[in-house]
Amino acid sequence: MNHSVLRAQDLHRTYGTRAALRDVSFEIRRGERVALLGASGSGKSTLIRCLCGLETTDPGTGRVEAFGRPLQADGRDSSEIRALRRRIGVIFQQFNLVGRLSVMQNVLTGLAADAPLWRGVLGRYTLDQRARALDALGAIGLAPQAFQRASTLSGGQQQRAAIARVLVQGAELLLADEPVASLDPQSTVRVMDQLAALNRDAGLTLVISLHQVSLARRYCDRVLALRDGELIYDGPSAALTPEFLQKLYGTAAEELLHDDHAAVAAMQTTPFALAA
Repeated sequence: MNHSVLRAQDLHRTYGTRAALRDVSFEIRRGERVALLGASGSGKSTLIRCLCGLETTDPGTGRVEAFGRPLQADGRDSSEIRALRRRIGVIFQQFNLVGRLSVMQNVLTGLAADAPLWRGVLGRYTLDQRARALDALGAIGLAPQAFQRASTLSGGQQQRAAIARVLVQGAELLLADEPVASLDPQSTVRVMDQLAALNRDAGLTLVISLHQVSLARRYCDRVLALRDGELIYDGPSAALTPEFLQKLYGTAAEELLHDDHAAVAAMQTTPFALAA
């Protein structure tokens, strides 16, 4: 818990005349469970993409370090970015699975950075690699579906398959960009329970972009709250009472609270994977 996994310094990102990020700085330590909270358009997705190097900050501004090494600085990628990306898993609201391929084949794409290109194109992975994929699917409860087409899975199962892909990759840090936004309440709880279990059992550091305050309070110890591209709160999730959210967001707080009743009901009927 004492080692820095991710550090952001003075991040700025603009699109035309619109500022998506404004002077954002924070540090994440190994083993933390951090929620990235904010209403639509607050800059959460832009921040996730900058943290993993899918986007750069504005020229001459900002610095992102991963595992103590520079990932990007002053709007330019570091020469170490490919090696660092192997240690960072990313999942999105869209599951990004190839529907016509089996679940196993989709999960094996997590090895793309380590396998020769021809193996990935032809789908020829070693027995050891296939065993790793099966182990990952077993860990998230999808081993029975390993050889089904990915398109046959439910939304929650597809998101869990995306998590298995991160496990096969061997990621130490997971950046999740609204991973449960398109799921029903029960599937939401299953996916969040799975992420919590990976943090507890495998030491995976989590940074999860969320809309629902109840999920942030239940699954994350710490919250980074964004509003209009600015970091307006960095502190314990337990402090996010409705009254405090009103102070932070004003009328926009309603967006962060409107789905909470369904989420709380689902959590009350589903065992919680992470012990308090």
